[in-house]
Amino acid sequence: MAADEQDQKFIEDVVKAIVDNPGDVKTERTIDERGVLIKLYVNAEDMGKIIGKEGRTAKAIRTLLRVFGAKNNARLNLKIVEPEGSERPERAERVEESDKSEKSEKPENSSKSDVMDDVPNDVLA
Repeated sequence: MAADEQDQKFIEDVVKAIVDNPGDVKTERTIDERGVLIKLYVNAEDMGKIIGKEGRTAKAIRTLLRVFGAKNNARLNLKIVEPEGSERPERAERVEESDKSEKSEKPENSSKSDVMDDVPNDVLA
């Protein structure tokens, strides 16, 4: 295996260990002026596992890839490609629920900045 394909195999191996449909895991490797970009394709049912809660799993995979690249003096990036026809109905429901709760909890003239609403409570402590 060529040295430049090791990063692609590394990502495939990590992702296949996480997903329920490892046969559907595919990657594409491209090189441009910003470094190496690896596009990751997985089964639509496995997107939640790859993204993880609040994107933590995806961030961890990207961190591992960057460490792997640093070891080999390469700049590596990962793009997780959303499968065609995939839907996120739970996100739409969650947005509607949060809109309802925000309207009931917040007074109309709230002095709290909207920017701070997205910051987790443990960061603010």
